[in-house]
Amino acid sequence: MRLVIARCSVDYTGRLNAHLPTASRLILVKADGSVSIHADDRAYKPLNWMSPPCRTLREVDDSGVGTWTVSHAKTGDQLTITIEEILHDSEHALGIDPGLQKDGVESHLQVLLAEHIESLGAGWSLVRREYGTAIGPVDVLARDAEGATVAIEIKRRGEIDGVEQLTRYLELLNRDPLLAPVRGVFAAQEIKPQARVLANDRGIECVTLDYDALRGKDKPEGRLF
Repeated sequence: MRLVIARCSVDYTGRLNAHLPTASRLILVKADGSVSIHADDRAYKPLNWMSPPCRTLREVDDSGVGTWTVSHAKTGDQLTITIEEILHDSEHALGIDPGLQKDGVESHLQVLLAEHIESLGAGWSLVRREYGTAIGPVDVLARDAEGATVAIEIKRRGEIDGVEQLTRYLELLNRDPLLAPVRGVFAAQEIKPQARVLANDRGIECVTLDYDALRGKDKPEGRLF
């Protein structure tokens, strides 16, 4: 992981356009090539970002001043970072992450949904829970009534970071000819509006889970969503 603190301005062009005027910001570059821009607020949420698959062209001088152009390989969207001054630049090898340990409700939701996979649609079948990828396990891998592969990410509260996580899983899974094409389902007890918008933009279906219904505490005619 590379951490760069710089005085910079940022422009995003593509399906939407956005501009960040010059200020001191943190530029975070991850091993998967993703680039995100952070201010000293908003907790973990970036001001702007480019998700993989993407590549970065750096046109800078010896002091690091210049331009980074981050281009998405599929959409052609571009994130342009104009650096006026480098305040800090370091790289750190973090190693393999063990993955997020889900809380009791979240892990129980995963078990329940796997047991009642037809809650998502008649004729659905479970492939397996915790299907491994190079960046961590997908919560549930299933097949729909037509036999197409579906990757399901389960959260108690669905936010943007969960959609980003599922996006990365889908990118890897779709490289496997035995699984592709793989579509995504983002399932949670509550899904934030911003997460729903991002998911819809990426072709990911959102499903609101009813915990009590999955546990059999609802009427038989109760619905999952």
